[in-house]
Amino acid sequence: MELLIKGARVVDWRGDFYGDIYIKNGLINEIGEDLKKDCKVIDGQGKVVMPAFVDLHVHFREPGFTYKEDIESGSRAAVRGGYTAVNLMANTNPICSNMEVVNEVITRGEKINLVDIHQTVSITKDFDGKTISHIDTLEDKVKIMSEDGKEVMNSSTMLNAMVKAKDKNIIVMCHCENEELVALDTRLSENTMTWRNIALAKYTKCPIHIAHVSTKEAMEYIIDAKKGGYEITCEVAPHHIALTDEVEYRVNPPIRKEEDVNFLIKAIQDGWVDAIATDHAPHSHEDKLKGAPGISGIETAFSICYTKLVVEEGLSLSKLSEIMSKNPSNIMGLNKGEIKIGLEGDLVIIDLEKEIEIQGKKFISKGKNTPFDGMKFKGQILKTIKGGRIVYDYR
Repeated sequence: MELLIKGARVVDWRGDFYGDIYIKNGLINEIGEDLKKDCKVIDGQGKVVMPAFVDLHVHFREPGFTYKEDIESGSRAAVRGGYTAVNLMANTNPICSNMEVVNEVITRGEKINLVDIHQTVSITKDFDGKTISHIDTLEDKVKIMSEDGKEVMNSSTMLNAMVKAKDKNIIVMCHCENEELVALDTRLSENTMTWRNIALAKYTKCPIHIAHVSTKEAMEYIIDAKKGGYEITCEVAPHHIALTDEVEYRVNPPIRKEEDVNFLIKAIQDGWVDAIATDHAPHSHEDKLKGAPGISGIETAFSICYTKLVVEEGLSLSKLSEIMSKNPSNIMGLNKGEIKIGLEGDLVIIDLEKEIEIQGKKFISKGKNTPFDGMKFKGQILKTIKGGRIVYDYR
């Protein structure tokens, strides 16, 4: 399969130029000017081409909760948002605590063939908070473990899990929430558990990834650890940089104060934030009415982040590409995330000038739940390309 994109503004983490990109056999084969090939040609004049996005934190709800989302609907939503790789959380039914569920999910993803799917495994077996023997049975295809949606409360269990994870080259993704404090103060809950997880990571030398950082204090702990040279990465969600607590919408961790939002944006600008991750959490209308926390966010993430960070806050488009494509690709060990010869031909074509109005009812995702309904942002995804194959085309 061959594809040539001509005359576009080409942007990735280290480059911003005008030119052509030729994809052959799924890989970026040539980058230059005035390329001529006997294949399908896309006119990129007036458009921007970037590496397709990679989401480290996604819920596709399969198996077990397919009334909320399934791998096909989630994959279709992902490519509409410009994503070609996702990392799925383990809070399915059955809980993903073994290779059988991992292989089931990956096989489904391969059959649908829209995005690359990685399946996270639970830190404790079936989220029981204590059993970690299943870690010994995990195969190399498992790159990340997480108790997403909750936290391993027992510090000794978490420490031992980190030791096992380090031995198997698995990253521990931390959902920093102290369940003993969350009803009292969600901020204190996040901050104390962030500090604990960093302390355990320092002790074990295990690589950890801090999910959906939302408070100034939690980010300060992470920055201090990074300055100390520890192998710690972190992500921020679009809703935690685009909204303040004036907006009433249930998500976990909660939408925070303006001072937190400003600090997170400054941390992004200063290079302390490794990734934007959506925590795409689709729910049925009935579940949201019952108080289920979460946002269906994978279709809107780029437009929100581009408008908030680049248009309003002056972040470079290259830096946005770094935290939406390159860094998450590196964390997951993928051969993508940059526009470079030999990397996978996963690209997104964008009209930066086109304004969109978010309408949850028009989401491809089964989850229509969004606090951004009716809001307008810049940046329309026109095409998503995976290995030279157009997997989403805006009409």
